[in-house]
Amino acid sequence: MTSAVVLHGGMTNAGLVSRVGDTVRRPARANGAATEALLVHLERVGFDGAPRFLGRDEQGGEILSYIPGRAAIEPYEDWALSDAALASVAALLRRFHDAVASFDPAGHEWPRFVPEAFDEGVISHNDPNLDNVVFAGERAVALIDFDLAGPGSAVWDVACAARLWAPLRDERDAPPALAGRALERLRLFVDAYGLARVDRERVVDAVGPAHDRCYRVVRSAVARGHPTFGRYWRDGGEQRAVRTRAWIAAHEDAMRRVLLDGP
Repeated sequence: MTSAVVLHGGMTNAGLVSRVGDTVRRPARANGAATEALLVHLERVGFDGAPRFLGRDEQGGEILSYIPGRAAIEPYEDWALSDAALASVAALLRRFHDAVASFDPAGHEWPRFVPEAFDEGVISHNDPNLDNVVFAGERAVALIDFDLAGPGSAVWDVACAARLWAPLRDERDAPPALAGRALERLRLFVDAYGLARVDRERVVDAVGPAHDRCYRVVRSAVARGHPTFGRYWRDGGEQRAVRTRAWIAAHEDAMRRVLLDGP
């Protein structure tokens, strides 16, 4: 019998996701049927950048295909902070949006994560965090953890991803190697995605709400006594969230300029 190996990274399901041979086992979730339908669709249209849904275990948990590679987990290695890695995440996200455009989300219960202003009905990943992207070398090859996937838009996902990968935050909380490069990397990400000019200003509009929605999830988890989120919050997470929100507000005009007029 193949033994289970806990997969580290992530916070919501910390310690609850394991690898068994060439499969990944994840706990049952209220919106699991919706995620199943999404993953089946992605396989059907030939998108290779997501796990395959393989079935359920005796407890109703998900059995997914294991995608070999590595994720960017703190302390970040140099490859995870490279411009090549950043651009490849944008390209992967674009391929996901192209693949999911033909998916009909009707008839399923989805998390309602995206504000109405950025909900265009298409499914967005909504959590393209660094540890939710699998890399082969410096190239992003797959998105994982679709727990928050639900009706949204490409603009929303691009804002979520750029906020995390540029990253768009106070320099005290960014990797030292990326100091002073947040706006440059924002432009690089949006260019690599190939976002139309008409949507670039909307990305800036979405960055603040994306931050707010993310930390609404965190605060809710802390209030419920989630141990991993609780440690994160006590270890400076709350202060970092405040500093990030202030940075975003202070740099909205600069973000618009760099996306619409160039660096």
